[in-house]
Amino acid sequence: MSPEDLQLLVSREMPFGKYRGCLIADLPGNYLRWFVQQGVPKGEIGRLIALMHEIDHNGLSHLLAPLRRAGSAGRLTTMTHPQEQTR
Repeated sequence: MSPEDLQLLVSREMPFGKYRGCLIADLPGNYLRWFVQQGVPKGEIGRLIALMHEIDHNGLSHLLAPLRRAGSAGRLTTMTHPQEQTR
């Protein structure tokens, strides 16, 4: 893990699946757990999903808050699924 990986968690969106468009850091714990149990994809997205699962599983998601603030200057971040925002 590198500091860059932590920044990617709060800036990289899920490129596919049920939570497409959702920030990796905002993926629900049960979805992260499912991915780890099934096998995460290879490459950067898989690495980030596995990292976010570890952070979430250990109750450390709050540690990403400063990165969210630093990376979201002028941008509102939410903790909701992108499809829920339109409801």
